Amino acid sequence: MTTATNDALHDNHDHGSFLSKRRIIAHPGYNRWLVPPAALAIHLCIGMAYGFSVFWLPLSKAIGISAAVQCGADVGFWQELFTTDCDWKISTLGWMYTLFFVFLGSAAALWGGWLERVGPRKAGVISALLWCGGMMISALGVHLHQFWLMLLGSGVIGGIGLGLGYISPVSTLIKWFPDRRGLATGMAIMGFGGGAMIGSPLAAELMKFFATDTDVGVMQTFMVMASVYFVFMIGGALSYRVPPSGWAPDNWTPTAAMVANPMITQGHVHVSKVWGIPQFWLVWLVLCMNVSAGIGVIGMASPMLQEVFGGALIDLDAKFSELDKAQLTAIAGVAAGFTALLSLFNIGGRFFWASLSDKMGRKMTYVVFFVLGGLLYASIPASAGEGSKLLFVGAFAVILSMYGGGFATVPAYLADLFGTQMVGAIHGRLLTAWATAGILGPVVVNYMRDYQLSLGIAREAVYNQTMYILVGMLFIGLIANLLIKPVNPKHFMSEAELAHERHLAQERAVATEVGLSDRAYYTDKPIWLWLAWGAVAIPLAWGVYRTALSAGKLFH
Repeated sequence: MTTATNDALHDNHDHGSFLSKRRIIAHPGYNRWLVPPAALAIHLCIGMAYGFSVFWLPLSKAIGISAAVQCGADVGFWQELFTTDCDWKISTLGWMYTLFFVFLGSAAALWGGWLERVGPRKAGVISALLWCGGMMISALGVHLHQFWLMLLGSGVIGGIGLGLGYISPVSTLIKWFPDRRGLATGMAIMGFGGGAMIGSPLAAELMKFFATDTDVGVMQTFMVMASVYFVFMIGGALSYRVPPSGWAPDNWTPTAAMVANPMITQGHVHVSKVWGIPQFWLVWLVLCMNVSAGIGVIGMASPMLQEVFGGALIDLDAKFSELDKAQLTAIAGVAAGFTALLSLFNIGGRFFWASLSDKMGRKMTYVVFFVLGGLLYASIPASAGEGSKLLFVGAFAVILSMYGGGFATVPAYLADLFGTQMVGAIHGRLLTAWATAGILGPVVVNYMRDYQLSLGIAREAVYNQTMYILVGMLFIGLIANLLIKPVNPKHFMSEAELAHERHLAQERAVATEVGLSDRAYYTDKPIWLWLAWGAVAIPLAWGVYRTALSAGKLFH
């Protein structure tokens, strides 16, 4: 059978598939602003991965309920996976968090090319099945008290769903917004940062509702959240639309500055070639260093504030080690407000910096991240030594905005360098930098803290050396960013290769007739726009409100 015949059979089969990419090519009159809420609907759900720590304390008392039933000294990690006689340690539960981001990066790297060809609808539906199905398996793991089921369910299966869901809208949004690449990816990736802001307080309320004298309520919470998330994620996946090949906004043409800018390529690189291109590894290092510095601080934000300022957080002239139990509880509440404030800046920074990069350029935006970030990290020991809570908190708020901004800006950076044809797949491979940073950042911060304490250094001073190490990381990122130059044209696909890839990706110059069921969605009526944005804006606004209430404790 000839290749042409195979392609024709593939086309005929795919034409009738509800999940087909060809089926979601937008008809004339479609409003591109309907795509970002579809992306947000998925990202706000999978972003709960950031908030899973809300389950650790209740799960650590799943058997004992009021107090943890301690495992014997002979029960190691492997025994904890299967034991039903004692409670899990919080350090053991934290492995689920590690698996989330390892499998997110791995899945995005492995299946990014497949996603480009099958389209965002199929990838989004599979992401919903894996993420929500994984939570259901975790619920069974809680019910049977089998931690291996939780690792398999949420960590492995859910982690793969995370990876597919995370990159599913990237390429589509960049093609819908050639004039505002940063703004488009910033809107979607803002949702991933906002997922925990909605999910954590929701989970806390549900656990409170379901808790009894014999049950901490986590199993039921998993089941309810998985069901709600499934509705939102499927709604988002089915709402995706892709533009016809060569589409551009009305009355828009690339400006002379864009065409003349050597950092914005007019060619397209195939994902299979990026491993051998220096610019890819430089951007990889840029993202890894930016994320390593930020993620290390996120994990230690609460204890850092408490140990540095101690009793000053509640207007007492006492060090952390001098506080009693009630006072420690009081400053923990203030530190929770600090963590909440950082999450707001993390989310806001994703939209702010990515949008600003459309004006400043991606390279200059990262220069700001590294230079300003380095200065702010270097200022922390001084502001801590002077006891200036305002300067300390302000510095970390800006740092976390740039941490989030780095995630949101990098897809547009990749599109500028490598073209838009396979940017989703290339972004997927780049996310291995995130998986690396997820290990590197916390290890540096946590082990440096322990080492400093072992030397007898006071708790309020143990983070000083760490801050200078993070400055060094940002300096490495700055050098890598400054070394990034336009991609050599020899790496671009030829016209024939590009045409073949577009055929495999089921692209068409005009929308295919697909029947009334799909065509009903292709409309520019304002009511659809209001409904779509309302579906994601209302939960997001509730999350911001709850987080702002918590952040208010910091300034009480």
